[in-house]
Amino acid sequence: MIKSILPLSSIIALRFFGLFLVLPVLSVYAINLHGATTTLVGIVVGGYALTQMLFQIPFGVMSDKLGRKGTIITGLILFAIGSIFCAIATDILTLMLGRFLQGAGAIGAVVTAMISDLVKEEQRPKAMAVMGMAIGVSFAASMILGPTISSFAGVESLFYITAVIALGSIVVLLKAVPNPPKIEHSYNGKSKLPEVLGNANLMKMNITNFLQKGLMTFAFMIIPMVLIKNFQWEMSELWKVYLPSMIFGFLAMAPAAILAEKKGKFKEILMIGIVFFAVSYLIIGLSSSATFFVVGVVIFFIGFNMHEPIMQSLASKFAKVHQRGLVLGIFNSFGYFGTFLGGLLGGLFFEKVTLASLVIVIAIICVLWIVLILTMPNPEKKKLSYIPLNNTNQENTSKLDTIEGIDEWYINKTENVVIVKYDSEKLQEDSILNTLK
Repeated sequence: MIKSILPLSSIIALRFFGLFLVLPVLSVYAINLHGATTTLVGIVVGGYALTQMLFQIPFGVMSDKLGRKGTIITGLILFAIGSIFCAIATDILTLMLGRFLQGAGAIGAVVTAMISDLVKEEQRPKAMAVMGMAIGVSFAASMILGPTISSFAGVESLFYITAVIALGSIVVLLKAVPNPPKIEHSYNGKSKLPEVLGNANLMKMNITNFLQKGLMTFAFMIIPMVLIKNFQWEMSELWKVYLPSMIFGFLAMAPAAILAEKKGKFKEILMIGIVFFAVSYLIIGLSSSATFFVVGVVIFFIGFNMHEPIMQSLASKFAKVHQRGLVLGIFNSFGYFGTFLGGLLGGLFFEKVTLASLVIVIAIICVLWIVLILTMPNPEKKKLSYIPLNNTNQENTSKLDTIEGIDEWYINKTENVVIVKYDSEKLQEDSILNTLK
C-alpha cells in the first residue's frame, strides 16, 4: 500500500504546498499592485478556489470515464501555467487571472479517487490519513517558508517555485505511481448525480468542508493585515505567528486521526475542531494585544489540523466505486466555494464592518454547525468479501443485485476477484459464496 500511496500523497501535498506557500503573504503583496482594492485582493486570495469549485466535478467525472493519470497531468499543467502568470503579474487583474488558472487544475478529487482505487477499503482510512498528514506537513512547511523566502527573494519567486513543483509532480506520477486496477460494475442504470446529492450524510460533509475552508481563507485574509496594520509587525516577522501555529496544529493531527479512524470518533473530532474555530475567532477579533491575537491564531490551526486528516476519508466512505470521482468532486467543490467566499467576504467586510462584529457572527455559525454534525451518525463499518473469479460462475454475479444487505459489488479485473460490500447484520458471507457458485 505504502509504495502506491506515498507518491500520490506527495503529488497532492506538493500541489497544496504550492498553493499554501503564498497564502501568508499574498494579501499584503497584492494590495500594493496596480489597481488593487481590498475587494479585489480578497478575490485574489480566494480566487483559485472559484475555478477549483467549477472544475472539480468535470475533472472527477472525466477521471471516472477517461482515466485518472491523464486527468491529473492536465491539471498539473494548468496549475504550472497559472503560477507563471502570477509570477510575471504587475497588476491585480493579471495576478487574478493567474490565480484562476492555478485553480483550474482541479485534481484534488482525482488523486483521492485514485488512492481509493489502489487500496482495499479496509486500508483506505490509513491511506487517507497518510495523505492528510502529507498535506498537513506541506501546510506547516509552507507557512514557515513562504514568509521567509518572500522576505529576501520576493513573492514572485514563490510562484516560480510552484510552477517547478507542478512540472516535477508529473514526473513523479509517470515514474512512481502504478496504474489503477481495471474495474467492471453494473448499477442497473441508476442515475449517479441524484443519488449523490440525495445522500444526507454526504451533504452534511459537503457543508462542513465549505465552512472549514471558508474560515481558513478568511483567517489568511485578516491575519497578516491585522498584524502589520494594527500591531506594526513587518512581513519578515510573520513566521512568529505561523511557526507556533503549525507546530501545535501538527501535534494535534495524529491524535485526531487515531481517534477518528481507529476508535470511530469522526463526529466527536469534527465537533471539537469546530469549538476551537469559534474560540479562536473570538480571541482574534476581541484581542487588544499581539500576544492574545497569536494565541487565537494558534487555537484556530489546532482545530483546522484536527479536521484535515479525516475529511477526505470520511467523505469517501459514502462513495460507491463508480461514484468516487463524482462524490469527491462535489465534496471538494463545496470546500473551494467556501475558500473563495471566505476571501471575497473578507475583502468586502474587512474595512466596512468591525472585526469584533464579524467574529461574533462566526461564533454563532459554529454553534449551528455543531448542531448539524450532531445529526450525522458516525459511518457504519461494512464487511467486504474478496472472492477469486476462479471460484465463481461469473454469470451468477447479476444475482447479487437482488440480495438484500449488499451495498455494492464489482469485479477487479487486475486482481481477478469479485469484491462484495455487505451488511453483516443482514447477510452472511456463505450466502454470497453460494450465490456465485
